[in-house]
Amino acid sequence: MQGLMMGEQLTITSLMRHGRTINGDSEIVSITHDNPRHRYTQAECYDRAGQLAFALKELGLKEGQTVGTLAWNDYRHMEVYYGVACSGAVCHTINPRLFPEQLVYIINHAEDQFLMVDPMFVPLIEAIADQISSVKGVIIMGGEQSMPETKLDNLHCYETLLAGHGADFPWPDLDENSACSLCYTSGTTGNPKGVLYSHRSLVLQSYACCLADGMGLRSYDTALPIVPMFHVNAWNIPYSAALSGFKLVFPGSKMGDGEALQELIDSEQVNYSVGVPTVWLSLLTYLKESGKKVTSLERVGVGGSACPISIMKDFEENHGVTTITGWGMTEMAPLGTFNQTKRPREAYSDAEYDALRVRAGRPIFGVSMKIVDENDEEVPWDGVAFGALKVRGPWVVERYFKHEESTLDDKGWFDTGDVASIDADGNMIITDRTKDVIKSGGEWISSIDLENCAMGHPEVAEAAVIGIAHPKWDERPLLIVVRAPGKDVTPDSILEFMDDKIAKWWMPDEVTFVDELPHTATGKIHKLKLREQFADFSFASAG
Repeated sequence: MQGLMMGEQLTITSLMRHGRTINGDSEIVSITHDNPRHRYTQAECYDRAGQLAFALKELGLKEGQTVGTLAWNDYRHMEVYYGVACSGAVCHTINPRLFPEQLVYIINHAEDQFLMVDPMFVPLIEAIADQISSVKGVIIMGGEQSMPETKLDNLHCYETLLAGHGADFPWPDLDENSACSLCYTSGTTGNPKGVLYSHRSLVLQSYACCLADGMGLRSYDTALPIVPMFHVNAWNIPYSAALSGFKLVFPGSKMGDGEALQELIDSEQVNYSVGVPTVWLSLLTYLKESGKKVTSLERVGVGGSACPISIMKDFEENHGVTTITGWGMTEMAPLGTFNQTKRPREAYSDAEYDALRVRAGRPIFGVSMKIVDENDEEVPWDGVAFGALKVRGPWVVERYFKHEESTLDDKGWFDTGDVASIDADGNMIITDRTKDVIKSGGEWISSIDLENCAMGHPEVAEAAVIGIAHPKWDERPLLIVVRAPGKDVTPDSILEFMDDKIAKWWMPDEVTFVDELPHTATGKIHKLKLREQFADFSFASAG
């Protein structure tokens, strides 16, 4: 027997209609290349999304085809999110930090029909224009005054296209399982892989974002998504805004500028923001140097890589800001866990709270997870045992775009490539990537734990740990450090600082210094390049 309820489809279009009806007066504020502070409402955003849908249809875009974007976090990019997806096409967000050959590969692989490009990124497209065969036109995201001098063919002005159309686009009735958004993995090995999200998956994740034990976003919040819209949908915040109605503040190209972020947070009274650890380091450094504050800020979400406890303590002790860690990945659209504690802060001692808040948190409803040993047998959730992390759920990838083979194991689980432990309350912590874990004397050492420990040293700006071959122990950890500006920290000082914070046998055998660490296009430390860089390294003590 089946239930007797309506079969309303969960689509981005339904989110847009709700946003217009219930949250139409909610504000969207943006820094853009042509306006230092653009502001309008959700209702105006969706009107312009309708104009865009008309314009793209006139240009020949059909349902199921893809539109690529190379753009910052701003109101025009949000219009593309809705105008493309709700018309039945697919919004393919492209990371402009990728190498040219990777850009060529994913644009061709996605078969992008049009590219929506911020003026700043026109040179990127000019350099590869003769290699991207599917692209029928480039749309510059600005007004006529923003149109660049270029030899690109079939160039269009975004604002001129919209001005020629009304807002009452006849949005099609879409199946909730139809594709709406496409994002490629960063591709540290081999070609990037496409993850094709369905309308249903992103609507369900929007619900999860707004849960109290998720991001807890409410209609009276003001949220600043510093995580880029060109990578996993800015952690779904542009869609969650339609659902919950909070004010949105977009930083444009200023997402890594501590001074600009402080001014934006202060002037727009932002109380919630999300970003990767390097962004928060930039902001905290500026606050310390300038003496300025972020008095409205209450909570920051941190993901993308493990967050050092030093960042959390700086926010809490000097600015009264609560740091909430989370974990996810492109293949999960991206949200998996949030570290919302099960009890109030005062229920924990300082030591208990510190041990808890560095964990990635509990899985939100919609994500199931387990950890398994090398025989694919589950290991206990005791906070000690660790193994390969596997997940499943309605917003977890089943297979990559244009790949015939499934990504899932024979039991229907997706192997994340992470090594993790989970405590009795369900709080998960990533201890390493499967390919990065250090095997020393038959035991595993977590490179992430060592990096976080070293980052706690006040004279360390950034740290990375890789395994180096050792004649006796198979591998031993090498700590690679970028000194903080103006500091001259020594290896002995760092090792002494770490001495009582980690297991003795985990202690790095050596510390070496570099001017900078290599990063992937999404800002993570590029361990593969580090291993190539130090391929000939040998420990002095190993002979």
